[in-house]
Amino acid sequence: MKTFVNARLVLPDGVRQNGFLKEDAGKILSFGDMDNSLIGVGEIIDCGGRYLAPGFIDIHSHGGGGFDYMDGSAEDIVGAARAHLRHGTTSVLPTTMTSSDEDLFLTIDNFKEAKKVRENMPDLLGLHLEGPYFDMVEKGAQPDQYIQNPRPEHYMKVMERADGCIKRWSLAPELPGALEMADRLLPMGVMLAAGHTAATYDQMKEAFDHGIRHLTHFYSGMSTIVRKGGFRVLGVVESGYLIDGLTVELIADGMHLPPVLLRLILKCKNHDEICLCTDSMRGAGMPEGPSILGPRKGGQDVIIEGGIAKMPDRTCFAGSVATTDRLVRVMVYEAGLPIWEAVKMASLLPAKFIGEDGRKGSIEAGKDADLVLFDEDINVSAVYVGGVKANF
Repeated sequence: MKTFVNARLVLPDGVRQNGFLKEDAGKILSFGDMDNSLIGVGEIIDCGGRYLAPGFIDIHSHGGGGFDYMDGSAEDIVGAARAHLRHGTTSVLPTTMTSSDEDLFLTIDNFKEAKKVRENMPDLLGLHLEGPYFDMVEKGAQPDQYIQNPRPEHYMKVMERADGCIKRWSLAPELPGALEMADRLLPMGVMLAAGHTAATYDQMKEAFDHGIRHLTHFYSGMSTIVRKGGFRVLGVVESGYLIDGLTVELIADGMHLPPVLLRLILKCKNHDEICLCTDSMRGAGMPEGPSILGPRKGGQDVIIEGGIAKMPDRTCFAGSVATTDRLVRVMVYEAGLPIWEAVKMASLLPAKFIGEDGRKGSIEAGKDADLVLFDEDINVSAVYVGGVKANF
């Protein structure tokens, strides 16, 4: 048993000053206001007035620490996951890019091996497949030679190979066969999200009715309002505001979405329909300088500077190098959220969107003791997964 004392507990609806938390057998046993009678119960961890929050949950990450989840080995997946653990991420969905089936199947096999590693690891909750069913108009950095329309003979072959490992799949819902795919995979426990999509508002409404109820990296890789024959036609961005229950994820590094845009989103969107994600490439947590976007084999040379990856000619961004603690920091100090609400967007809400909120994402009795300790500036000093402290 562990007892955390002198902590500012970050709860889903506020911060409890001078609190305690008891952990036993990897679960949160109880929490509340400090009481001197607690001293001497099990291992005592003095938080020194720092924040004790639920561990962060990243439902969209391609890599970090110099590794990409598709680099080709289980060790690469472990290395990337551990890089994010250092920054408070206690659960993650390793994310693929559009690729050949050979590379996708290798990543699936490597993920299964990586899940066996427990020491100093976040929970690998499942895979997030980003592609290959995307609209060419909004494909972004996804390699176009592998982009295709969803066909049962293809996605069911992937599902069979994954054998329950796929937690989330991003696709363009306007493609032929996309809604049928949603109808088939949702009952199998796969969360379907709209991404790299040129859908109209009407198409998004139909997709929502088929269970596609999340937007992958809001504002990035999606359509917005255009004129057709003089009439304004709304796109996916506008759908994110108009369709109640359609959840969104923000790459809140302060660069993909500048602080003023983050404040607009917060002003117009139900806060309980927003979560944070890194969408990070291998450069997350690494020094600035040359890097690679995507897997080592066939990846794109990029340069990391100023807190973001750029194309070598510096004409555009080439990927996020954010860690989740940075996202929380931006939402608090640049977007103006209270700390408890920024943490909620990095923990409970992503857990809820992928159906894991029954056991993760908040400080509640009975939930996993996935915890992160940080100071006023969101500098992480300790991370616990299932009550076990990570060693870095």
